Amino acid sequence: MTTKTNVPATAADKQRVLAAGLFAQAMQRNSTMGRLSGPMPKGEAAAGEVVRKQTSTDLPIVKTMDLSRGKGDEVEFQFLQPVGAYPIMNSETAEGKGTGLSYDTARVRVSQARFPVDLGDTMTTIRSPVDFRRLGRPVAQSLMDSYMDQSLLVHMAGARGFHDNIEWRIPVASHAKFAAMAVNPVKAPTKNRHFIADGTNGIIPFALSGGDVDMATTDVLSMDVVDAIRTTMESIALPPPAVKIPGDVVAEDSPLRVLLVSPAQYHSFAQDPNFRQFQANALARASKAKQHPLFLGECGLWNGVLIMKMPKPIRFYAGDAISYCTSHTAETEATATVPAGFGTTHAIDRAILLGGQAIAQAFAASGHGGMPFFWKEKEFDHDDKMELLIGAIQGISKVRWLVDQGNGVKHYTDHGIVAIDTAVPIIAARN
Repeated sequence: MTTKTNVPATAADKQRVLAAGLFAQAMQRNSTMGRLSGPMPKGEAAAGEVVRKQTSTDLPIVKTMDLSRGKGDEVEFQFLQPVGAYPIMNSETAEGKGTGLSYDTARVRVSQARFPVDLGDTMTTIRSPVDFRRLGRPVAQSLMDSYMDQSLLVHMAGARGFHDNIEWRIPVASHAKFAAMAVNPVKAPTKNRHFIADGTNGIIPFALSGGDVDMATTDVLSMDVVDAIRTTMESIALPPPAVKIPGDVVAEDSPLRVLLVSPAQYHSFAQDPNFRQFQANALARASKAKQHPLFLGECGLWNGVLIMKMPKPIRFYAGDAISYCTSHTAETEATATVPAGFGTTHAIDRAILLGGQAIAQAFAASGHGGMPFFWKEKEFDHDDKMELLIGAIQGISKVRWLVDQGNGVKHYTDHGIVAIDTAVPIIAARN
């Protein structure tokens, strides 16, 4: 017997009810990417959320939902430039010596993504014991969730990489429709936010040897690399903001950042004899943060860095090109090649260190119920055949600003993201 929808066909707001349900399900899904943002504000907007609803800026993914219609396909974000000043001392006149404030703006474009699912025809229903209509919605929801998670991952990494299989919803960058599916430009890490593993120093700024990336197959993710990440973040000017988890009583005293690593990088790090202690550290920190879901799943905590496994690797094989920024003061990109010596046994995977306000995800209203997500069922060919479709109107972009370094020079800076490339052993040349 065919399953019927729970919302009556006569309900005036049926599209809004169904769309709101899908939006809530997508926003609350228990995935790695889903746990990197806070919930949308409920009820009346707080003082800082008057213009549009926005999730917490203390977490890596900042989601903005602007449901106004006919206002264009871009959402604007503002950034207050860092302020440098010395105090006015003793009786020296302070009037007229106020420190000036300046801000930057960035825009995130939104676009419509849809996944149709074929539910078969009359004879399919007669011949098959499977209720395709009942199964279609979970399949469509899974496709959309994967697309959104992978879009977030690609924009965070500043690269799609070359790992590819049937599980990817974002094609490699050479695909004719890659730009359309990414919606906003995928930007290589800024020069001050791009590092590589180094056997001597832990990590070093992205470097070349000839035209190749200056890395060896032994430059894997290790405790020394994580230590170097923490030290580097404490040494550079204007590092990514710490992640502040709601309810974390030690958020100010023990700054936390999240390191997303590929499954291969996670495996390399897990070989450390002390890895079980790292997992115990994560559980202990979770107890101080009201068991926040960010600590769910496979993760370990070392030296203020919460190490989490990402859903898919951003991987570059021997001979592949890695894009990098050539200057602090421009967004000009060039490419370096993964050394041929990596052969078919090793590759380069990108780890992603996340602080607060790392990535912006904007949602806009669809014409189907006024919500960002929507789904529809359509009969055609004289009601013999049926399709189900899920859609979303959203866009994702790294939060990047031209930041004043305090010496009159502004550097392009990925606000809450640092890319760290390391070598990994692989089981096949490409997969």
